[in-house]
Amino acid sequence: MAVARTTAVALLGLAGSLVEVEADISSGLPYFAIIGLPDAALGEARERVRAAAANSGCPVTTHKLTINLSPASLPKQGSGFDLAIAMAALAADGAVSAESVARVVHLGELGLDGRLRPTKGVLPSVMAAARAGADVIMVPSGNQEEASLVPGIRVVGVASLRDAAIWHGSELEPQPVEAIAAPRPLEAADDTADLADVIGNDDAVQALLVAAAGGHHMFMLGPPGAGKTMLAARLPGLLPDLEPEQSLEVSSVRSLAGLPVGGTLQTRPPLESPHHTATAAALIGGGSGMIRPGAAARAAHGVLFLDEAPEFQRTVLDALRQPLESGLISIHRANAVAHFPGSFQLLLAANPCPCGQYGASDTDCSCAPAARRRYLARLSGPLLDRIDIQLTVGRITAAQLRMADEHPRLTTVDARSRVIEARAAAVARLAGTPWRVNSHVPGTFLRERRMRLAAATTASVDRALERGGLTMRGYDRVLRTAWSIADLHGAAVPTADHIGRALFLRRGMP
Repeated sequence: MAVARTTAVALLGLAGSLVEVEADISSGLPYFAIIGLPDAALGEARERVRAAAANSGCPVTTHKLTINLSPASLPKQGSGFDLAIAMAALAADGAVSAESVARVVHLGELGLDGRLRPTKGVLPSVMAAARAGADVIMVPSGNQEEASLVPGIRVVGVASLRDAAIWHGSELEPQPVEAIAAPRPLEAADDTADLADVIGNDDAVQALLVAAAGGHHMFMLGPPGAGKTMLAARLPGLLPDLEPEQSLEVSSVRSLAGLPVGGTLQTRPPLESPHHTATAAALIGGGSGMIRPGAAARAAHGVLFLDEAPEFQRTVLDALRQPLESGLISIHRANAVAHFPGSFQLLLAANPCPCGQYGASDTDCSCAPAARRRYLARLSGPLLDRIDIQLTVGRITAAQLRMADEHPRLTTVDARSRVIEARAAAVARLAGTPWRVNSHVPGTFLRERRMRLAAATTASVDRALERGGLTMRGYDRVLRTAWSIADLHGAAVPTADHIGRALFLRRGMP
């Protein structure tokens, strides 16, 4: 009888594609079919749309109704297609303006009472629609604030299918309904984790400062109570605010993960600290249906802290090796490949043995040497080779505690200002390149004329490479760390002392 069209968005990772939703009404027995490679949740839209339309006073046709999602070869997941399917079906039946429906991108899940429920991934979906040239997008009213974060596109928020039909020209009388609100983001807590709270462990504090200045990965080894978790909690506070593009990416990942976004972008670097029982899918991302981001993707442009790192499964830890090298998380499935940002700072913490007391001056270790070796061997050599800073952290003594107030300690505010200055120096030096922090500079660029250091300056790290104490990757990482130390000290180029300090931070574990 009639064919009507509208548009929705199919997400694969953070990338989205416009999907044409076609509705065809033909003669025949009552039947509602959805074709075009839908998943199980999308296939169930038949019952949601039929019940929601009936309860909204605009039932769908009783004739044969076929919904086609084009391109048919593109996988489509989730319930966010409900509103587009309903509007295309009503337009094909003449209940709303087909021309109006065709001009609008529709996103949203329908409840059986006709109200629209907030949907995951609205922010990346609206970004994808805007990049594809869409002008108007209709979303649940609970997602309107989030969708409005994308500039250059008109966002229409509706509380129910009835309101959507009226907006598209239906002659139905408005009926106020209680809109389903999206969860609100948690209020930002006051940042009480100050770096000045750390007593002793001056080497660890300085290493944390270097890691923040250059975006370096870090591994802390020490007995329980040495302050490893305390130090890790203070690293995000040392990092500068996110840049606008980073804020949009971090907020998009949160939206896709189903976390509340609200009406403002996230401006502070995130911190993710998964439990050691996490699987590879929980850490990296995945899922049997829709591919969801894991903790590593949610930590993009922030910090991924793995406490008790040897307690994680070795295969889970080794799954981080590719993102650490490329800064991109790629999840492959039989019919799709999803990409997520993977430019996080990895922070590992571990006890030196299963009992945790090896190397402690006040307690004896009960572990056999073989048990200690097996415990730390859970962290593979290739993974540790990608960690720029590897440091032993010791417990503080009573004397250090008594002397804590005799000397001023570095505060988070002062440390962050130093980090911002160091990063500004790196940005100025790397102007005209795609890199902004020292940890992202490739080794080939480090050894080119623009950043090449004199042989006398690199003598210590050259000897370590010749004797097999460093791999070529480790050699480059020492140079990157040295540039970060130089930036913190306001030096134009690293000196031999900076190289020596970087080598110590690289090999600061027994």
